[in-house]
Amino acid sequence: MSAPRTASKLAQLRELSVVVADTGDAEAIARLRPVDCTTNPTLVRKALDLPIYADLVDRELARANELSGDADAVARQVVDRLTIGVGRKLAGLVPGRVSTEVDADLSHDTEATIAKARQFIEMYRDAGVSRERVLIKIAATWEGIRAAKELQREDIDCNLTLIFNRTQAIACAEAGVFLISPFVGRILDWYVARGETPATIDEDPGVRFVRDVYTEFKRRGSPTVVMGASFRTTAQIEALAGCDRLTISPELLEALDKEYGELPRRLFPGKADGVGGTPVDAERFARDMAADQMATEKLESGIAAFTKDLHALRATIAGRLQAG
Repeated sequence: MSAPRTASKLAQLRELSVVVADTGDAEAIARLRPVDCTTNPTLVRKALDLPIYADLVDRELARANELSGDADAVARQVVDRLTIGVGRKLAGLVPGRVSTEVDADLSHDTEATIAKARQFIEMYRDAGVSRERVLIKIAATWEGIRAAKELQREDIDCNLTLIFNRTQAIACAEAGVFLISPFVGRILDWYVARGETPATIDEDPGVRFVRDVYTEFKRRGSPTVVMGASFRTTAQIEALAGCDRLTISPELLEALDKEYGELPRRLFPGKADGVGGTPVDAERFARDMAADQMATEKLESGIAAFTKDLHALRATIAGRLQAG
């Protein structure tokens, strides 16, 4: 059933795409009712000061005395426990999945990424959350894609993030990953910083990229989900209405909920021909990424930012443990 014309744009968007909340704010999730949500070190760090997580934080800090290893090792274990604790809380608020980020400093280490993902899935299981409710979020380096391919064979579904390049996206689909997250806003940021501001939303390079990837995946008949991410404006979101999934910040979800007027579908699946072309190998991946300055810079800066956030979270926990 289609949303009525008097419905908000958010209500209309829900009829066209699966709406995901890019937040760990439990109150915002309960209010905005997304299907899926996500957690990462930045969001976990914010959760440390939210009343709804106070019991979790107090409990895990108190349990630190039971953990073995030096101060750094203990802080890392507490961070992992908090990550799963926040994820468990969020899983109770959404009907779908919680994306949980593997340590960003492992982004170029296939085996370590696999081991961490398995650990998180086991921790979620012990917390009463089945693997079907979790997406393991991994940066889409070549090593990360190889890790995801193995994890998918083990029925551990993965969300490959920091997607900026067509070959990068296709490599993920060929690896059989469950979902990819192309970053609309960060692509636009790169071009705007160089004085290339699009005249219309249809010329927005981030919007055009997601549309291209979506069309290619549907043409191939790929089951890999395309989830547009990193939005700067509601116009970018509206321009991708019909994409499989869209992960949106609470601020933009609130804005869409207050906007009215018709929201037409912009992306259509089309007819699949099942033709995939020559598979992407390590050499082609490296060559095509090296030829794409934007994708190379944004992938590495994204990993660096995620790593910085992770280290900041570990430092915060280490400081609290020392103070306690």
